[in-house]
Amino acid sequence: MTAEAAPNILTVMIEDYYQVGAFSRVIPSSHWGRFEARVKGNTETTLDLLDETGCRATFFACSWIADHHPEILAEVARRGHEVACQGYVHHNIRDMTPETFRDDVRRSRDAVEQATGLPVQGFRIGRGWIGPRDLWALGVLAEVGFAYDASLGPIGRAFADKPGWLTVHQHPTEAGPLWEVPVSSLGVAGWSVPISGGNYLRQLPERPLRWAADRWVRRQAAPLVMYFHVWELDADQPSIAAAGRLQRLRHYRNLDAMTARVRRFLEAFPFTGIADHLDLSSDREVAATSTAAEAPAAAVETRRPLTVVIPCYNEETALPYLKRTLERFAATAGAPYDTRFVFVDDGNQDATWTILGEYFGDRADCQLVRHGTNRGVAAAVLTGIEAATTDVVAVIDADCTFDPHQIATMMPLMEDGVDVVSASPMHRLGEVVNVPAWRLALSHGAAFLYRLVLHHKATSYTSCFRIYRREAVAGMTLANEGFCGMAEILGRLDLAGARIVECPAVLEARLLGRSKINTVRTIADHLRLIARLAAARWLGTPLPAGRGAGAR
Repeated sequence: MTAEAAPNILTVMIEDYYQVGAFSRVIPSSHWGRFEARVKGNTETTLDLLDETGCRATFFACSWIADHHPEILAEVARRGHEVACQGYVHHNIRDMTPETFRDDVRRSRDAVEQATGLPVQGFRIGRGWIGPRDLWALGVLAEVGFAYDASLGPIGRAFADKPGWLTVHQHPTEAGPLWEVPVSSLGVAGWSVPISGGNYLRQLPERPLRWAADRWVRRQAAPLVMYFHVWELDADQPSIAAAGRLQRLRHYRNLDAMTARVRRFLEAFPFTGIADHLDLSSDREVAATSTAAEAPAAAVETRRPLTVVIPCYNEETALPYLKRTLERFAATAGAPYDTRFVFVDDGNQDATWTILGEYFGDRADCQLVRHGTNRGVAAAVLTGIEAATTDVVAVIDADCTFDPHQIATMMPLMEDGVDVVSASPMHRLGEVVNVPAWRLALSHGAAFLYRLVLHHKATSYTSCFRIYRREAVAGMTLANEGFCGMAEILGRLDLAGARIVECPAVLEARLLGRSKINTVRTIADHLRLIARLAAARWLGTPLPAGRGAGAR
């Protein structure tokens, strides 16, 4: 390394708020494309902060970022910083074999190099750390041509017997030496505690961390290694409602203080990137990718008309996620259908109506309908079905707790003579993901009682996710227009002799915004409805008349 190089190393992880390990249980990587992307603004904030403090850094990015936001990596390189890679998405090393790891890092390196036009020399694991039993991965990295790795985690008792591994060093592998750049840590009673990295830097008190960093710089010949994530400089990021309390504490605590804290570290210590510090150079050229000739367009087949109705009430937080989810649905699972959308604003009290207009108001395949006051989700569903112009109408929640891609599984069940296809996560082939146990218990209990009084013995009666034959519900009125009204729609159809088919589905916890269900009131409404349905079936007592559909 050169004498001119700054003595300390800074690495920055380019990832968005929904890609973090704390949310991996509730947000699979297949859902990343549905979220509002804030990574561009957060990366620009980070670059400006580095410019202001005169620091340079190595930025690590997974190749999902390279594929979806190549302009971000190009800007990082243009501003004079090194860009290195992680895997395609954020894998934990324990979930991979040497073969899958080798293929993943090659794919990742290729994607990042295509985004920047520069060779990639370094790697960092996307999730977790490389521990004592994962050292085989370093051999793979050396074998495929990386010059360094920054994944070793000297945390707790890991590598306590190898003090030379706690600082920047060359790690021997069968494929040759590989530079290793572990995050800096302080020994406390035989345990290693990170002093300048990410969550530790944000969560722990700043004063002892600064003392430890000062001590390191004064006493260590090796560089202080610091890292953070670009999303940690974004105090206004959306809140992931489905995350548990511990995950939310880990992710959101001290976000409002992080920018100032990072600034103070950057002003106190000189930092540069890894390749600059190690004085690395690469003669390897970036391989150009060839663009395949476009295949001739296939003949356009007649597509089945389909309207998708989305009732919305105070969903301004979830609308960016909904927009991207519907775009992905239209381009993939919805492609075989002539799909149009009806959004029903159910008397919203926030900016939902305004945002709906911005997102969908000018689209020929979208229609916006508005209730003057909040009437309830079932009323909004009937209003949307009334506004539809197709024979078949699908209904989904705006919170996307049911993935609309599942419509492709439900549509084939909408055969001649079928009036409703109802999605059920309680079906033996269905699934629920991160939904509280108490909510499942209530759903099972309600389904048991409805089965006692209705002809169709379904496993769920409360789902909003259904496909209707429009004529089957035309002119229907409801006594309960809220959440219980979804069961009332199914109950009225059941007593009228409609043919109802149940389809297994996957229900996930709400990710953005909050649920509007009043649990106690909803339980009382269901018990009242079950009694009325029983009286209608066995005593001939007509169900109470209610209001019909329509925007009022």
